[in-house]
Amino acid sequence: MKKVKNIAIGFVVSFLGSIPLGYLNVVGLEIYSKSGFNNLTLFLFGVVFIEAFVIYFTLMFAKKLVNNKKLMKVIDLFTIVFMFVLAYFFYSNARQTPNSTFNFNQYLMFSPFIIGVILNCINFLQVPFWTSWNLYLINGKYIAIENKLKYYYLAGTLMGVFLGMLSLIVVLQTFFQKYTSFSKYVMPVFIPLFFIVLGSVQVFKVYKKYFKPSVLEG
Repeated sequence: MKKVKNIAIGFVVSFLGSIPLGYLNVVGLEIYSKSGFNNLTLFLFGVVFIEAFVIYFTLMFAKKLVNNKKLMKVIDLFTIVFMFVLAYFFYSNARQTPNSTFNFNQYLMFSPFIIGVILNCINFLQVPFWTSWNLYLINGKYIAIENKLKYYYLAGTLMGVFLGMLSLIVVLQTFFQKYTSFSKYVMPVFIPLFFIVLGSVQVFKVYKKYFKPSVLEG
């Protein structure tokens, strides 16, 4: 029973966690639209490969990571820079002509699996996400991680990440194909704006968490 519970909880948490439109989903959408379903699948396997190490590491060391405030602060600050860099990346790429020196398409010559591995390696936002979730699930005794039970939880999370991202990307591509007039604004307008909003929200959260004077200090 504990095995099934671990798999189910891991699947639900990771499936719902992978649905928000993060940059990995955006890149996956580009790969799917330009080079097909098989390459999208390889890309997702690359993402999941790194995700396995991240989830396992944060599961084993969740309490230590939460207490390491300096590390968490560096991750939070890096996330702000990363979001604004991504906004510029997609905006500038959308304005390039096919003959321009820099174009997103040139990266598709590499293996989609390698692209997934590299991009997920610099996805530091997942560290606080999985750290907080794993700590919550362990403290609440929603999952058991003794002996081999942790591997059932890990398997559930990886299935959830893969299927969650796959479902969202396929649905978005179907939507953009149906509404072509809308899709031409996605890369130059909506995606950069999305990352600017994410970055701005992160700025507010970091200020409130690390820099805002507390009532007691006042």
